[in-house]
Parts: sequence; C-alpha cells; structure tokens
Amino acid sequence: MNDYPKPPFPKQHQPVPGSQRKMDPYPDCGEQSYKGSGRLTGKIALITGGDSGIGRAVAIAFAREGADVAVAYLDEQEDAQETARWVEQAGRQCLLLPGDLAHKVHCRALVEKTVERFGRIDILVNNAAFQMTHENLEDIPDEEWVMTFDVNITAIFRICQAALKHMQPGSSIINTSSVNSDMPNPTLLAYATTKGAIANFTAGLAQMLGPKNIRVNSVAPGPIWTPLIVSTMPEETVQNFGANTPLGRPGQPVEVAPIYVLLASDEGSYITGQRFGVTGGKPIL
Repeated sequence: MNDYPKPPFPKQHQPVPGSQRKMDPYPDCGEQSYKGSGRLTGKIALITGGDSGIGRAVAIAFAREGADVAVAYLDEQEDAQETARWVEQAGRQCLLLPGDLAHKVHCRALVEKTVERFGRIDILVNNAAFQMTHENLEDIPDEEWVMTFDVNITAIFRICQAALKHMQPGSSIINTSSVNSDMPNPTLLAYATTKGAIANFTAGLAQMLGPKNIRVNSVAPGPIWTPLIVSTMPEETVQNFGANTPLGRPGQPVEVAPIYVLLASDEGSYITGQRFGVTGGKPIL
C-alpha cells in the first residue's frame, strides 16, 4: 500500500495554469510505479491537458500499456516535455500539441495533426479544464464564464466532432467530469456547471454512437492533487485539500489513471454511457 501524503500541506500558490514541478508535495503520476501489461498495444491516443496531473498520469499509463500518445496542452512547455520524456522512455511515440482549446480552429487542428502523424485515433481523452474560485455570483466576469465553457465543454464537442471520422468501431472516448457534476461546489460555479454538462454530453453521445460501436464514458474525480488546485484555489483551501474525504487526503493522479486504461481497452467493450467516480469516498449518485 502506498503511503500518500495527507494535509495539511505547505502554503503555496502559483499563477494559472500552474506548474507541476513546483508543487509541494510533488504529485505522483505513476512515473516510478505504474506497470503496464500490454492492454493498449498498438493503439493511438489523443489526450487533452496531458502535460501534468491526471492527463500526465493517463499518458504514462497508456504508453506503458503500449499506446502512442498525442498530448494537447496550453503552454506549459516544461511540464509537457517531462510527460513526453516518460512516454518515450516507455518506448512509445509522443506528439506535443500546444495551444488554446477555447479556439475552434485549434480543436480541429489537434485532430488533424494527430491523424497526420499516426493515421487514426483509437482513444480520445478530453481531460483539459479551467476553473477559478469566486465567493459571489457578481464576482464572476462574463468573459471568464464564457471561457470556462469554451475550454471545458465546447472544446469537447468540437474535438469529438472532428475526431469521429478518424475513429473505427471499437474506439473509445473518455471525458473527464468531476464529483462537482452532482455535488457542485458553489465557489466553483462555472466549473461545476460545465462538469454537469460533460456528464450529460457523455451519456447522450454514448447512445448516439452505440450503433457505430464507439464507446463513450466519463470519469468523475474527486479532489486530486494537480496544478489546477494550487493555481486556482485560496492558500488555506490548498493547505487542507482533500481532508474532508473519507480517506482524509486528496487522490494522486496515478490513482485515477487505471479507470482510463480500463475504459480505453478492449476489456471495457460493454461499458459505455457511464460515469465512474474516483473520489476518495465522496459519493457519486
């Protein structure tokens, strides 16, 4: 059993979008621990938000399971290069795709560049997200609300729409929702609203794509120790992050990755339209 760190954590704050290499304690993305077993051999995956946190853990796991990986991210070059290093160390190819998912042209370009490099997409992981904390509704700027929706849910629609023609029967789409999808944190109002939308988009798209034998599921993480936390939440929240879960701590990114592997693999062939909680005991109802 891993003895993962429990709060209180050191005081820390970073500018958005945050850097994993500056976090204390350093998140565990499975760099030293994840062992693959060939469950994704020969598959091609596109992962958004793959530079750090959950996205990096998924990229490492997918590579060690035998997949080549395209990693989309905003502009965190050092974190992205570190992800690529781990993917390539696993003997797989890694394509880095920087840019802003709020832009429609970039969403389509991600798909085009992945297909240009690898020929197809077998696994699409829509994981990138933006959030900010506000105590009052009137404090949320209109442009921030719109950007949260553009990055968190509209980009998923655009990327899925562009990717479908390059996905064969048996392919898998996995969207990152959140425990906030049915337990919304009021201080994360815009983010929580988009995460509910992701859950519903996933359930509806799964029914639409069932006849094509393309599976669509979502993962709903609880409090996971990633750069998003230290760059968007008050220091006192960061210090006690995850303490209110039954396990008494935040999850590490490596603890979320295995469900993505299952849903991406052929072992998940009859799983679609579902939402899977990885919450440290917080209920998903």
